[in-house]
Amino acid sequence: MPDYLVQIVLAPETVATYVAKPQNREEMARSVIENLGGKIKDFWYTLGDYDVVIIETLPDNVSAAAHFNGCHSFGCFKLFKTTPLLSVNEASRL
Repeated sequence: MPDYLVQIVLAPETVATYVAKPQNREEMARSVIENLGGKIKDFWYTLGDYDVVIIETLPDNVSAAAHFNGCHSFGCFKLFKTTPLLSVNEASRL
């Protein structure tokens, strides 16, 4: 299954909710990704241009698009960017 880098900028309202009601957001993300047949490899909060970075494995690009559309439709993200990743072995075949 292919890997994807997901970079997220949270909407201001979402940050306010995170502050008011702290909880493990990785578990929420894990549930969504597993429902698409995928898995989270890494989940990080970050400093800088993005608030969250996720490395995930999904069955295919259609599943990645479904993840994007589903999450984006909630309106809790200002930006949700998905980048397909190539392993070193895959890239060496180019």
